[in-house]
Amino acid sequence: TMEMNERSTPEKSPPVRNDVFLITISIVVVISTIILLMLYPASSQKMAESLFNGLTTSIGSVVQLLGFACVVMALLIACSRFGNIKLGEGIPEYSNISWIFMFICAGLGSATMYWAFMEWAYYYNTPGLNITPESKESLRASLSYVFFHWGLTPWSIYAIASLAMAYHFYINKSKGLNLSSLISSITGISNKGSLGKIIDLIFLFSTFGGLVLTTTITVGTVSVGLSTMFGFENTFGLKVILLAIITLTFSLSSYIGIDGGMQKLAKAACGMTLLFGVVVLFLGKTTFIVDNFVNSLGLTFTNFVHMSLFTDPIDQGTFNKDWTVFYWLYWITYTPGVSIFITRVSRGRTVRELILGLILGGCAGCWFFFGSMSGFAIDLFNSSVVNAPALLQTNAGESAVSELLSQLPFGSFFSLFYFLLMLVFL
Repeated sequence: TMEMNERSTPEKSPPVRNDVFLITISIVVVISTIILLMLYPASSQKMAESLFNGLTTSIGSVVQLLGFACVVMALLIACSRFGNIKLGEGIPEYSNISWIFMFICAGLGSATMYWAFMEWAYYYNTPGLNITPESKESLRASLSYVFFHWGLTPWSIYAIASLAMAYHFYINKSKGLNLSSLISSITGISNKGSLGKIIDLIFLFSTFGGLVLTTTITVGTVSVGLSTMFGFENTFGLKVILLAIITLTFSLSSYIGIDGGMQKLAKAACGMTLLFGVVVLFLGKTTFIVDNFVNSLGLTFTNFVHMSLFTDPIDQGTFNKDWTVFYWLYWITYTPGVSIFITRVSRGRTVRELILGLILGGCAGCWFFFGSMSGFAIDLFNSSVVNAPALLQTNAGESAVSELLSQLPFGSFFSLFYFLLMLVFL
């Protein structure tokens, strides 16, 4: 049953322990990285592009196979007798709605507020599956690739990682709720000493890399939007102020904790996001948005295997490396942190509930939000009102978001609401 009120139980969620060494090293490395990026921006960008191209070229196909295998594995486990295994004692600590809303928040994030309006335009300009760029076919297929990159595969990756962490903690009764203790329980290698610290540092730095991308997109979009709305200059100082607000919001929520802060923030953010999706659905051309959603969902399921394993070896295209491999690696950077979070809030759930809750709940939330936002933007493009793909080609994607929002009734109000929601989601 879907109950609104949380069910209490004497047993509490696993406690969080601070590791001073990891925190200190992480802060030093993060600050050093920021300083180097500021001092040598051109060289840093060149190095990052070189590392990205080398990584996606060398292991791209392996990453795609891994993603596809996670989907198959997750569904097999959920449908097997192992799905009945209960993770932890007692009844679930959170209601079904609160629990799934936390998952949706873990998948959406603030960067999706940009991608929901604009990602389809990238695929229209440079589509996969050898589709002709900037054609009717690429326009029809654009949202289906959005659903693919925010659908079954990434949520299955989350599900497999979360299942491993939850089984390690609740069934094996391991004390450590971190990546090094999980690897230790699987391999038998001791997580004490320097090796365990290195493993946890790799997790922290990978998460930092994903967070940098998310923060960059969010701050850039919000700063352009606010400067357009209120007529002031989009300066570096404005971005610093926005970053400070984001940091303060996250710090306060983390300090209050999951029960007091994170759960309330998850409910509020997810509720406002879904509400905004409903508003756009009904204020936009509803029939077109719904028809485009259904058609795109059909294309996603029809081409799922091809999308998953498309490498384009004959034409030597880079779409799969630039997008699919990038996305799977991007989701993987957050996987250790998400799996720890999912473990903490999933005590009392079965394996089947965890897998299906993540995959079905996560996909439903992402697909609805992306379907509504992207459908609205595609309709405006198809009606020659806002040419988002053309704006992308002039590196004005953030400005395109502002233009799209301005087309809504009470555009200024909804624009301000949307940008504030982006800050909360980060």
